[in-house]
Amino acid sequence: MSRIVGIDLGTTNSLVAFVEGTAGLPRVIPDAEGRTLLPSIVAFTPDGVLVGDAARRQLVRRPESTVYSVKRLMGRGYEDIKDELCYFPYKVLPCEGIVKIDLGGRAVTPPEVSAIILKALRERAEAYLGEPVEKAVVTVPAYFNDSQRQATKDAGRIAGLDVVRIVNEPTAASLAYGLHRLEAGVIAVYDLGGGTFDVSLLRVKDGVFEVLATHGNTRLGGDDFDRAIVLWLLDDIRARHDAYLGRDAEAMQELRLAAEAAKIRLSSDERTTLTIPFDAFTYHREITRADVEGLVGRLVDATLGPCRLALADAGLAPADVDEVVLVGGSTRVPLVRRRVQELFGRTPHSQLNPDEVVAAGAAVQAHILEGGFTNMLLLDVTPLSLGIETLGGIVSVLVPRNTTIPTSARELFTTSVDGQAVVDMHVVQGERELAKDCRSLARFELGGIAPMPAGMPKIEVVFLIDANGILQVTAKELRTGKAAAIEVKPTYGLSEADVERMVEDSFAYAEADVEARLLIETRNEADTVITHVERALRQGGELVAADERAAIRRALEELTRVRGGADRDLIHERTVALNRATEHLAERMMDAALKGALGSKRAAEIMASRGDA
Repeated sequence: MSRIVGIDLGTTNSLVAFVEGTAGLPRVIPDAEGRTLLPSIVAFTPDGVLVGDAARRQLVRRPESTVYSVKRLMGRGYEDIKDELCYFPYKVLPCEGIVKIDLGGRAVTPPEVSAIILKALRERAEAYLGEPVEKAVVTVPAYFNDSQRQATKDAGRIAGLDVVRIVNEPTAASLAYGLHRLEAGVIAVYDLGGGTFDVSLLRVKDGVFEVLATHGNTRLGGDDFDRAIVLWLLDDIRARHDAYLGRDAEAMQELRLAAEAAKIRLSSDERTTLTIPFDAFTYHREITRADVEGLVGRLVDATLGPCRLALADAGLAPADVDEVVLVGGSTRVPLVRRRVQELFGRTPHSQLNPDEVVAAGAAVQAHILEGGFTNMLLLDVTPLSLGIETLGGIVSVLVPRNTTIPTSARELFTTSVDGQAVVDMHVVQGERELAKDCRSLARFELGGIAPMPAGMPKIEVVFLIDANGILQVTAKELRTGKAAAIEVKPTYGLSEADVERMVEDSFAYAEADVEARLLIETRNEADTVITHVERALRQGGELVAADERAAIRRALEELTRVRGGADRDLIHERTVALNRATEHLAERMMDAALKGALGSKRAAEIMASRGDA
């Protein structure tokens, strides 16, 4: 079996690792100069494409054609990122579906840029290992949605890599730490990287890593810390030098790099000094750790909400967590460590390099897939609920959020209209009761259904989710055997804010959603009864007296009149009244049907006996 490497495709830096030797220890692969971190930066110059440190040096000289933090654009549409465009010196084009980056006559997609980074990592691994590398396990933030995961897989394919598994970054970190501690317990993995934040709760026992819950914010990371410092510096420069540099792309890159460097130094020192030469003046000032903590405090506090939500989803209290693991370079910030310790009531672990631990865990997963580790098992989860839109726009959930994957689920549905030959299947993702409030994943049709009365067809819908979180949906009408299937390959352009809002809104609108759902279900029940009664009157109305038929019609008119209203109790009351009014008619129709069946059977027996004679 060919070697599989583990790759951490990060917002700020990317790494590649493998499991080395008989000891089975993960090792991050360095470049020729011994550096393990590859800056996730790509510069498009007249002389060719640069990546990593060489591209970083182009940030000030060619900011409009040097792309950084491309991970924040992966799988997103223009509408999703338009509010963030002011932070990027390069131009993003408003294209259909996936966004594109304008490089002056050439447009590239985020997966193409990420593929250049992945290709550089692949070449680094091949040079180090002395053999071709064609397969990889690639990590993504736990709260990456389907579009972003698909974009990541596409980037791998462009780079010549078969991405055999997508692994959540916190889960990968838990695997790396699991090599050293395998006792039973609950681990909280707090992952704050350059562009994203995730928290995952895992239970570890006898080598089995089971994800209990995950939460996060795909628009929060160290980049936002840097941005807060830059905005503060802009105001200070304006006050001291009466100059605004916010529209000067080169000056903004100078400030961004200086802010990042100051943040890093202040993680170990109490104060540092900035000196930045500009064309008209030289900016000089001292910055303290307290200054930076005042600027980023609200951002650090914003990571604690997802931690509490993940604990609630897992049914745990902070005291139930046995270990806390820090992942991501931004966890070096002392304020982050203090806030995490205060929340969980224990000192977080940071023995492994927080920059390298995700890549190391990806290498462990790769080694598991190679058959190298047989005493470890990774059970991941799907971050959002998956379901089908049913009558009235209600979501019928087949796979609840935080379900362990791989998994499958099946449920039976039917038709709502007589003679319906085609059923529109609408697959949605989210935590709201109504499909319009969730994210649409895919639509497909199940056709060729034999015409039958409403409620007669039996349509089995099956959801299959593989270990990468890729969803396969099949629908089959059990009476006729007609089937249809679709692999839900999402379109790009999903807003992370929409995904995050799905869960938040599920709490904020829980009561209203339930009321809306109950009203729709009551109306659906009324529609079913109305349809059946109208059919019964047409087919067997003469089986009851005229006054009884009149009473049924009055009850039918009453239900039809209130059915469109918002009084759920009144609709239910009229539905019950109509059911009672038709009880005798239903009995007479059943008797008539039985007599007809017996008569047909007796006639058949007589004909058969005559034939025998």
